[in-house]
Amino acid sequence: MGNLRSRITSWFTRRYFARVQKKGLDLSKIALLPDDVLMPLRRDGLDPVPELGRKRAEEPVSKLPVPFGLNVWLVTGYDEAKAVLGDAKTFSNDFTNLVGKTSARAEDNPGGLGFSDPPVHTRLRKLLTPEFTMRRLARLKPEIETIVNERLDVIAEADGPVDLVEEFALPIPSLVICELLGVPYSDRAEFQHLAVQRFDLFGGAAASLGAISESLEYLLTVVRKERENPGDGLLGMIIKEHGDEIEDRELAGLADGVLTGGFETTASMLSLGALVLLQDREMFKRIHDDDEPVHGFVEELLRYLAVVQVAFPRFAREDVEVGGVTIKQGDMAIVSLSGANRDEKLGQGLEIFDGTRPPMSHLAFGYGVHRCVGAELARMELRAAYPALVRRFPSMRLAVPVEDLEFRKTSAVYSVEKLPILVD
Repeated sequence: MGNLRSRITSWFTRRYFARVQKKGLDLSKIALLPDDVLMPLRRDGLDPVPELGRKRAEEPVSKLPVPFGLNVWLVTGYDEAKAVLGDAKTFSNDFTNLVGKTSARAEDNPGGLGFSDPPVHTRLRKLLTPEFTMRRLARLKPEIETIVNERLDVIAEADGPVDLVEEFALPIPSLVICELLGVPYSDRAEFQHLAVQRFDLFGGAAASLGAISESLEYLLTVVRKERENPGDGLLGMIIKEHGDEIEDRELAGLADGVLTGGFETTASMLSLGALVLLQDREMFKRIHDDDEPVHGFVEELLRYLAVVQVAFPRFAREDVEVGGVTIKQGDMAIVSLSGANRDEKLGQGLEIFDGTRPPMSHLAFGYGVHRCVGAELARMELRAAYPALVRRFPSMRLAVPVEDLEFRKTSAVYSVEKLPILVD
């Protein structure tokens, strides 16, 4: 099994870095957007750019100067963010809202939870939620620990600097999702190849939607195999318990949503969280010495990093007032999770990371009916990975000056491109 995982991981990471490094990416359309539009996706190291904080303090709901005749509102305040995210009656997530306003076509609809409204969303979430209870997820704990330890073995055997993104942060969530869904080992290399393709946001909307379509077609084949012989993974369990209630394409859409929500987001958290530990030696030692601090550390990381910088776009079904501003019917609302998580309404000093801070009600996983269904799985992975990493390599350190690290310039999911470390 270890050799197979090694081959899968090798294939997966080659595809990932080919995507990151390849030339000729269509950045022209992004570059043409005004800086004010891209501001919510920009950061200074681990922190949102100062303009986001100023915008939140002065105008928690503000109009973005988006061209093409779109009315788009940026929501940066915590209370205002909850008002939008928590009101599924007034604000719609339905994919059809994008048709005619962007390059999206009706046939590009990936389905799943993220692009659906109640009652469709309600029905689908009821099918999926039982598979993410702590009781069901408990079966994955030994497998998560095995995957983490296998990655640490790879790092220990390396000669010279090791890239934690390539060898640690990316393989762990991808292999965990394979295990969760019940993807056969023979299919996992192809699965992870498709997982990377769909996040090629720099290729433009058409390329991203094309990758989603390819991913859905592959997942359809997995679903049909599971329909014939259901296993013990998420897909097999849903088929066993609700097979007559869901069509193959709907189930593939749910699986695709699990991939969307649980792969690159967790990988980004693992990368950036490791960087935080490398810069905070006191917290590094606390995590090394004791199991208890890791829970508070993970919650503070989720709040502080907010790697999913903005939530899925919402469209107003009717005129509505939020934060003293009228959002008109048909307007789009973009909620800045990275901005809302640092609102002083939650507490003082939130621009600073404090791993000893008592957990607070952050929005890293969203809010309302669309809150991430896989939140507990992500927490399980993070709580397992960080202590194992620092205990295995108590002397690990950055192999380059922190100012030489490269971060994503403009991305809905923020991360560092590479994180080279040295271990003894």
